[in-house]
Amino acid sequence: MSIADVNQDSTTHGAPGGLMACHLDGPVAVVTMNHRPYNLMGLRFTEQLIDALRWVGESGARAAILRSGLRHFSAGADLDDMVEAAGRGDGTLGWPILEMLQAFDELPIPIVAAVHGNCLGGGLEMALACDLIIASESAKIGSVEATVGLHPLAGGIQRLTQRAGAARAKEMALLARRYDARTLERWNVINRVVADEQLDQAATTLARELAAGPTVAHTATKALVTIAINEGVGAADKEMAELQKPIFSSEDFRTGVASLKQNGPGMAVFQGR
Repeated sequence: MSIADVNQDSTTHGAPGGLMACHLDGPVAVVTMNHRPYNLMGLRFTEQLIDALRWVGESGARAAILRSGLRHFSAGADLDDMVEAAGRGDGTLGWPILEMLQAFDELPIPIVAAVHGNCLGGGLEMALACDLIIASESAKIGSVEATVGLHPLAGGIQRLTQRAGAARAKEMALLARRYDARTLERWNVINRVVADEQLDQAATTLARELAAGPTVAHTATKALVTIAINEGVGAADKEMAELQKPIFSSEDFRTGVASLKQNGPGMAVFQGR
């Protein structure tokens, strides 16, 4: 049974051997990683995360949260799994990393990473694949792969470069240090830091705010950011008009204009269509 098979109205999904639990909290889809003890990324974990993101896309949710149900967000990769994969001798890991990154990027709704505890190596790369990152005050975050003779293998280098610039990305990947959340907030790696006991509520509040927004417009926003990053501003400009067509025909646009005229700014109640 895959996560995609879960009834959308169920509270949790706990299929035998499942490493992810998924549920809907109103318009917010929540994916909780439960791969004991440290949510280590491996072949099976990556495949189930892709299934979870597929479930999110089919759930009707208008925003999503990626979180951990364990002590840490994720302590990185399963090195035993990695050594076994490397033993094949073909120079590849064999995990569906690109498919995982595409699943994050192509999800048409915003996804928030709620980070606590250790968020290291592949754990940081999963968080960076999300649209927004909110972290607890005590979280320790870093690209630590160099300590075992690697470098970030799941898009971390390029995404750190996007968020923090080349100098900080090189520092983090080359030195393999762990950083406090406040430092990485200043460096634009993460969006927001909150007290430890406030993380779940803060992530839920942020996701609900996103879910209450104009979902069709949010989908176009995500797509334009991706094009601008991958192909440049000029390419995004060329695609802009086509991506905006669904916005102008959306119910939310008509609702927003009517609400502005009748009630002033910020009072529209969007339906996500």
